[in-house]
Amino acid sequence: MSTLHAAPELAPYHDEPAQLPSGAPGKNGVLRLGFERRGDRTILAELYRQAPLLVQRALYWDEAMPDLACVFIITTSGGLLQGDRHALRVRLGEDAQAHLTTQSATRIQQMDANYATQTQDIVLEDGAYLEFLPEPVIPYRRSRYLARTQVSLPESATALYAEIILPGRRYHHDGELFGYDLFSSALRATRPDGRELFAEKFVIEPGRFPVDRCAVMGGFQVVANVVLLTSAALADRVFDQVPAAVTMTGPAVAGASRLPNGAGLIYRVLGTDSEPVRAVVRDFWSLVRRETVGASLPPPFRWR
Repeated sequence: MSTLHAAPELAPYHDEPAQLPSGAPGKNGVLRLGFERRGDRTILAELYRQAPLLVQRALYWDEAMPDLACVFIITTSGGLLQGDRHALRVRLGEDAQAHLTTQSATRIQQMDANYATQTQDIVLEDGAYLEFLPEPVIPYRRSRYLARTQVSLPESATALYAEIILPGRRYHHDGELFGYDLFSSALRATRPDGRELFAEKFVIEPGRFPVDRCAVMGGFQVVANVVLLTSAALADRVFDQVPAAVTMTGPAVAGASRLPNGAGLIYRVLGTDSEPVRAVVRDFWSLVRRETVGASLPPPFRWR
């Protein structure tokens, strides 16, 4: 927790809520998920959950990968509230394969004190394959949110991680477009021996530094940050099919770049609405899955 409080962008927001204090019971959500390869499929071998975070069981709905453990992460509180402190730990054993997503969009509720945090610690062992593709994040007006993600994996493992950030509740409330106070997200990747591959952090404070301007968001309102951590050879195959240059894809632009130390690729998408951005991310996901495990994607759910 000291690392989180050391973040300088949180300095104005250390006041305690008038209701439950930060990190109180009911505001300290915990998930520990452990996946293991057993026979012809991956199982959810370890599950610890503490409200308001909830996981029920692994499902096997992907016909192209019937051995893939698919898990929905549920938030029973209806979103992240001021003073919430959520922690997620995911471990994939040797040759395990898992798909993680959220039940719906993550809503960061309006705040008048403090902030919300979510830390994610992800560990992959040899030959493991993880797709961590949550639904978009919607930061409400005056919300403050800090996310910290740590990934450890060997070169033989592959992790695809994405976050899609919306500008607010665009069609329901005035003053919501980039009306949040703070959105801070950091990602760090290492090898199992502790050797650092790369670290990235971006801080968005629309009230201090407007984002709807040239060289930031420009005329776009939705951004996706997609990270592929994998071997250099697989990254090369994917990169060759997604040139590292901005390419027009309808109402969205996208580009790929190589990560340092042969860690993989980073793929950025900007769009005017969430659906075009989600479609571009899905195309990249489809390419990664095909090159990694030789399988196609199932049709998208009509209700998502």
